[in-house]
Amino acid sequence: MNLESYFERIGFKGTFDKADLETLKNVHMQHVLSIPFENLSIHCGELITMDLESIYDKIVMNQRGGWCCENNLLFSWVLKEMGYTYTTLGSRVFNSFKNEFNPLESHLINKVIIDGKPYIADVSFGVSGQIRHPLELISGKDQPQLPGVFRIVENGGAWILQKTARKPHIQNESFANSNLLDKRLTKQLYCFTLTPRDGDHFRKTIHFLQTSPESLFTNKSICSLQTPTGFRALVGWTYSEVTYNYQEGVDLFDMRDIPNDEIDKVLKEKFFLVLKNKHTPINIKACYTI
Repeated sequence: MNLESYFERIGFKGTFDKADLETLKNVHMQHVLSIPFENLSIHCGELITMDLESIYDKIVMNQRGGWCCENNLLFSWVLKEMGYTYTTLGSRVFNSFKNEFNPLESHLINKVIIDGKPYIADVSFGVSGQIRHPLELISGKDQPQLPGVFRIVENGGAWILQKTARKPHIQNESFANSNLLDKRLTKQLYCFTLTPRDGDHFRKTIHFLQTSPESLFTNKSICSLQTPTGFRALVGWTYSEVTYNYQEGVDLFDMRDIPNDEIDKVLKEKFFLVLKNKHTPINIKACYTI
């Protein structure tokens, strides 16, 4: 495991002799533009672990993506190697169908301290909720980024990440009522406390997420990658390309279904992924929006 190979994987060519905010912003951005958020291992018969070396081999050496516990655990190692002061945290994702936060801390994130100020780094939420740069951990402050306006709100010791988006324009009218779309402009993404967590904290949860028939991730195959202008996503057989602010105050959603025999081609050409094992797409109705 070495930083040079990781930097090559994400296309980072800057200097890293100083653990400052600007460097962190650049590395964070390159990670989300280069490494997909994906759960395809579940649908390829592969076991997802919390073993850091296995995650490094998968993402860096084998050019794969991963879900949050893989990407953000790898990123915590990057933070350590680059000399940042960080703490790993656990968060609970908001379930828009139930209108509540899920009970399990299933989403791993990192808090980073730079010049005495705390920031939240999260390189693996995916789709429209993906932050491009770390967010300052300050309550109620609007923090505009390309996807929209993010803010973190503190409420009784819990911190809630919110996002206000633009209006969506669905190019293909047959997808206008797709259950993958959440047309609310302001929504909650996840909540967290500042209690430090380690990898062991997530082991039972990731076992549930990749094995339980009640898990979102066993019901949907998901792959998403941020682009300079938006993001791409493949959920089951539905492929989406999203362009942020293609008109003032409007995001463009271009959605279409992909035949089975073209799935591998889309993964290779749009997400730069080549899977070693056979991938079986799935998209059973469950609460997930892009």
